[in-house]
Amino acid sequence: DRVATVVGSNVLCGAIDAALVNGMLAHSDETDDTHPPSQSHPGCSVVPSALAAGEKFGIDGTRFLRAVALGYDIGTRVTITLGKLEYMVESHRSTHSLSGEFGSAAAAGCAAGLNAQQMRWLLSYTAQQASGLASWQRDTEHVEKAFDFGGMPARTGTTAALLVQAGGTGVDDIFSGADNFLEAFGPKNGAEMLVEKLGERYEVTRTNFKKWTVGSPIQAPLDALEILLNKHRFEADQVREVVVRVATDEATIVDNREIPDISLQHLVAVMLVDKNVTFRSAHDKARMEDPAVLRQRVKVRLVRDDELERRMPSREAIVEVTLANGTRLTEHVEAVRGTVENPMTRDEVAAKARELITPVLGAAACARLIETVLNLEQVNNVRELRPLLQKT
Repeated sequence: DRVATVVGSNVLCGAIDAALVNGMLAHSDETDDTHPPSQSHPGCSVVPSALAAGEKFGIDGTRFLRAVALGYDIGTRVTITLGKLEYMVESHRSTHSLSGEFGSAAAAGCAAGLNAQQMRWLLSYTAQQASGLASWQRDTEHVEKAFDFGGMPARTGTTAALLVQAGGTGVDDIFSGADNFLEAFGPKNGAEMLVEKLGERYEVTRTNFKKWTVGSPIQAPLDALEILLNKHRFEADQVREVVVRVATDEATIVDNREIPDISLQHLVAVMLVDKNVTFRSAHDKARMEDPAVLRQRVKVRLVRDDELERRMPSREAIVEVTLANGTRLTEHVEAVRGTVENPMTRDEVAAKARELITPVLGAAACARLIETVLNLEQVNNVRELRPLLQKT
């Protein structure tokens, strides 16, 4: 049943397989969105599930948008209720996986046209598959992490939707009956948060884009350093020291990591040398051994800041650059570019898309894809996206 597209290839496969692969691809290089109120990355699983199920059932663009919006609303509320980062630390469960599983199921269920009763069963099938451990933090290559955040949730949600659409029945009240999900998973908040302002507050509007194609805790430091470079026009060799303050737990995630796109010290050094961080430079592992970069890296000192930790989930950073002549330059970024408080413009989002997509699909195909996505309401069948997503 080859009904779904593997993005960036010529492969067609079943919806479940496509959701799995596209989910992993979506989180494979730190370019996907984040939702701080729920400690999750909704897009990397919700969108692949909506696309896979949407292709299978031939839905139109408006239905696809509804499916994605619903996925963001359902998945994020699950881990908001569980207790987001504090819950993950205490339970050792991955909020990113759990949010993605329920969000993906809702999106795929909407695309499959499930009715209200079937949606109840869908939630139960998803709860039975709910899994994910915080051990993803020890994955130094971020391959398993891509599975945990994107691929597994997308596969789980799409599987649940297709089972119910095919006639599967189940438990009606998985969040309230005997032996229910909340009893099993022990949330830190009341069950009412599962439906708090549902239909009024749309979680996709509380989701952050990443301006930089790097780990989320490095967004604010790069913003701050870019501001300082633009204001004061200094060169890397003029710098004596760079002190970067971020939230305590955030520092642990990015402290001298083995992977370039989540190593704060390395990326600050790249920014000093290049005056910019691109997708290519952020993922160029060879540059971690570049003498020019290493000369700057030894100047970078990461500080775990308890005050910034208290301000989470606002991902702030304070960067202090001391020049060789003693001049001290400081920048405090309170709202990262791409967040709800400091949103990227449509042109900025399109520019980021072009940087990421053009090397794979080519400039012409990329332009057509961006134009189509920005006008999804006019798409009669999401299968029309296939030639735009495939590698020719």
